[in-house]
Amino acid sequence: MTTAQPSPRQHAAPRSGGTTLTGTVTLIRFILRRDRVRLPIWIGAIVLLVVGSLPTFPETYPTQADRQARAELLDNPATVALTGPAYGTDDYTFGAMTANELLLWVAITMGLMSILLMVRHTRAEEETGRTELLRAGVLGRHAGTTAAFTVVAGANVLIGLLLGVLMPSALDELSVSSSLLFGAAVASVGLVFAGVGALTAQVTEHARAASGLGVAVLGAAFSLRAIGDVGAEALSWLSPIGWAQRTKVYVDDRWWPLLIALAVTALLVAVAYATTSRRDVGAGLVQARPGSPRAGARLSSPLGLALRLQRGGLIGWGAGLIVFGLAYGSLASSIEEFVSDNSTLQDVLGDAGTLIDGFMALVVQMLALLAAAYGLTAVVRLRNEETAGRAEPVLATAVSRVRFAASHLVIAMGGSLLLMLGGGLGLALTASLALDDGSMFGKLLGASVAHMPGIWLITAVAVALVGLVPHLVHLSWIVLTYAVIVGMLAGFFQFPDWVMKISPLDAASPLPGGDLGTVAVVIMGVLAVALIWIGLLGFRRRDLTTT
Repeated sequence: MTTAQPSPRQHAAPRSGGTTLTGTVTLIRFILRRDRVRLPIWIGAIVLLVVGSLPTFPETYPTQADRQARAELLDNPATVALTGPAYGTDDYTFGAMTANELLLWVAITMGLMSILLMVRHTRAEEETGRTELLRAGVLGRHAGTTAAFTVVAGANVLIGLLLGVLMPSALDELSVSSSLLFGAAVASVGLVFAGVGALTAQVTEHARAASGLGVAVLGAAFSLRAIGDVGAEALSWLSPIGWAQRTKVYVDDRWWPLLIALAVTALLVAVAYATTSRRDVGAGLVQARPGSPRAGARLSSPLGLALRLQRGGLIGWGAGLIVFGLAYGSLASSIEEFVSDNSTLQDVLGDAGTLIDGFMALVVQMLALLAAAYGLTAVVRLRNEETAGRAEPVLATAVSRVRFAASHLVIAMGGSLLLMLGGGLGLALTASLALDDGSMFGKLLGASVAHMPGIWLITAVAVALVGLVPHLVHLSWIVLTYAVIVGMLAGFFQFPDWVMKISPLDAASPLPGGDLGTVAVVIMGVLAVALIWIGLLGFRRRDLTTT
């Protein structure tokens, strides 16, 4: 009697998965479930900011003469560097105003959103080990990247469609077709930087570094556009922001520059796919350098450990702000030359001050916004140490909770001060040299330091949230967002004084060389101390959490 022998095919182990995209739909549902609050906030904030701003245009600039006076303000190198080339200024309509003064900032916000969300759902998932657990089941190698890109791309497209539909209803002068192009233009920038986020997630093993690389690319795109728009237009064609602005929406309505963005997006995603196939899960293209087997003396204290953890970010942010200050300070001479030859600007400014002071005040405030953003990221790092489980072993030693939290707080507040001093020194140095005015050095440096109470107050809000409701720490970004809106758009929308005064970065001293608002500084200082005390006390008393 013979026994039937199984065929080799019957002996083969069952395959653990199908294609490289197996499980993509399930991951998309999982991402939407996780970001059920985060995504609507991003989408709603961007759409409401644009749509809510449009009805103020006819109120602020009711006549054609008012709009033409505004157009004159845009036609100078300093403003072009900040907002981009001004189209349609010969007959400045509300449509041209919308494109020239809103498109750039909406595009930057879309790019930032795309980078952060892509890294959150790719590299951050690998860093925490969740991707490896999922890959142990039936999950394709490219499913994670595909799912994340699908969600982020969908958010960008949805924002673009909502803008295209809602903008004409908010301002009758805007056509539907041009508004759809506006939405497509800003969405194209978001798509490109979604691809950038997918690629930077392959480079490093850490989500913070991947996000930092993506934001650095966004900054480089802004710089290329600024330099190109001022004098070397070819450079602007190397920037996704430049492609969006070259659509000349509401003026010429050119759709074809968006094809460049789509092609580059496809290329970035393809490279990300190829890279994913050639590396291990959790690894990056740049391997982490093995550390010393024995810790140095500087790591024997919580402050030394916090500095070691955050020094990379501090160095990167510091270099960026110094370059930013040096670059924009060098534009000061161009502003002065333009003012001296433009009688319209002199009439519009009147006794309100010089264009140089106004421009420098805006640059200093941009430096302050960036320094405040660093302070928030440094405080969030404290929360990340807790959720990753690394805080518990440290606190199991003789280190107290207050001392541990205070170490990260010192880095956040001291680091933001160093950033403002670095950026302010760079701005003051090049501006004083360009203007051949030594007094400008002290004025700009003083204006930079005057913003520190506001920066520390924003940081203190994050500390209080970490201590009391740690899972809501990201709400501290709302305070910074408010400061951005007020600081960047106040002159355009003519906000009431009380709106300006409650912004932490507008309460002390709005102009270089202006009188310091002593009362505002004292109030912000007291509030910051109170919030920090509440946060440290709350961190001391609550349980550690990992969610």
